[in-house]
Amino acid sequence: MLRSDFHYDLPEELIAQDPRPRGASRMMVVVPGADPELAHRSFQDFPDELNSGDLLVLNDTRVFPARLFARPKGNMKNPIEILLTRELEPARWEAWCRPARRVRPGDQLAFSDTLQAEVEARSEGTITLRFAMEPLALRNEIERIGITPLPPYIKRPSTRPEDRESYQTVYASASGAIAAPTAGLHFTDPILATIASKGVQIARITLHVGIGTFKTVEAERIDDHRMDSERYEVPASSADAIATAMEEGRRIVAVGTTTVRALESAWRAGNGAVREGKGETSIFMYPGFDFKVVSALLTNFHLPESTLLMLISAFAGVETIRSAYREAIAQKYFFYSYGDCMFISRKQ
Repeated sequence: MLRSDFHYDLPEELIAQDPRPRGASRMMVVVPGADPELAHRSFQDFPDELNSGDLLVLNDTRVFPARLFARPKGNMKNPIEILLTRELEPARWEAWCRPARRVRPGDQLAFSDTLQAEVEARSEGTITLRFAMEPLALRNEIERIGITPLPPYIKRPSTRPEDRESYQTVYASASGAIAAPTAGLHFTDPILATIASKGVQIARITLHVGIGTFKTVEAERIDDHRMDSERYEVPASSADAIATAMEEGRRIVAVGTTTVRALESAWRAGNGAVREGKGETSIFMYPGFDFKVVSALLTNFHLPESTLLMLISAFAGVETIRSAYREAIAQKYFFYSYGDCMFISRKQ
């Protein structure tokens, strides 16, 4: 398939710029098929879409304030923007840098009075940094001076303190993501309690959302695109719950595309079973992909020509997603990170 097969036009006013109260978003319920079923609900109705015995899987990654500003030694006027994208080893990070042309290997960068780093390497807009600070102290300093890295389509100042809370799921616990698993932003603790009271089992995995999730597809043929890798972890309790649900033929409901990536990657790494452990994945899901674990998916509305749109098109069918997106635009749903959501429930 071609990248242009996943293009659509979105009115700018439908790109959500601010969070709404958790649980207050609209939700489109989609049942794929030759004649897909589309229904309009509120996220408050999400528990009603679940059945006793379902296994709901959450991604508990936590966004850390990965956006920093640094000044090269001897140049105190114009700061350089740094986005920490991948921890290579303690105190050593890969980072996106703007403008990258202003730094060279060997340069010293100052982030605060106490935090400095040396540029070890530079390549195509990214740099490798070695921080002169013990890892735990480094984490604490990043938490103190860093800024929550909101997506570029949010056209407002990203320095609001409240974004640290609103751009985070209520169940986030494992720090390491540079972007939120946004389907999870809709949940509240009471909604999770309601879900559990229905006899729905809840399990957690971790996939640290990295730059690869948002990497632009440049190739005209989508199968020529290569994803960057992201780290994931499946704890023993979740692996056991997933294995039991699959053996018993119960529905596994993924919250967000990142959860899908982790589960399907773990299944392949485990040779046909989701096993306890850590791993890295550069899996790319596009139409034709054979899903082995996930049977229903809660997700937000994604950017045109993005790998996330390709993933949900693989899951629900290209024509089903085209119909759903046309309907969402006609009904003025809000799109992207702070937008509304879609629940895709495939017929079993």
